[in-house]
Amino acid sequence: MHNDALAAWHELVRSRNMRGLDALLSDQVVFHSPVVHTPQVGKAVTAQYLRAAFNVFFNDTFRYVRETVAADHAVLEFQVEIDGIGVNGVDMISWDDAGRITAFKVMIRPLKAINLIHQKMAAMLQANQ
Repeated sequence: MHNDALAAWHELVRSRNMRGLDALLSDQVVFHSPVVHTPQVGKAVTAQYLRAAFNVFFNDTFRYVRETVAADHAVLEFQVEIDGIGVNGVDMISWDDAGRITAFKVMIRPLKAINLIHQKMAAMLQANQ
């Protein structure tokens, strides 16, 4: 079982520090956003989305509350409060034998949270262009 990628992801989240993100991502990583219709392919665009997400999601209330781990993937349920709205979601992360993330999918509920995240992520991505 190769959990180096998962351990590295947890460290990025714990430290709230994005250093090391690029080394953690496969060159062909695919990112599935809860608010963008098409998958985003490649390290550069995935890193851009994840950096924006760090700024939107990772406040003092962010917590992973459940984790299911297999040999090459994990499902991490999270909770966070943003602008007074409770956000519940799931990060689905897959990795390769080299310990690099190959797929990252985010699902969010409820609808009020999806709308909020869409607004905040769009603003963050626009500001970083």
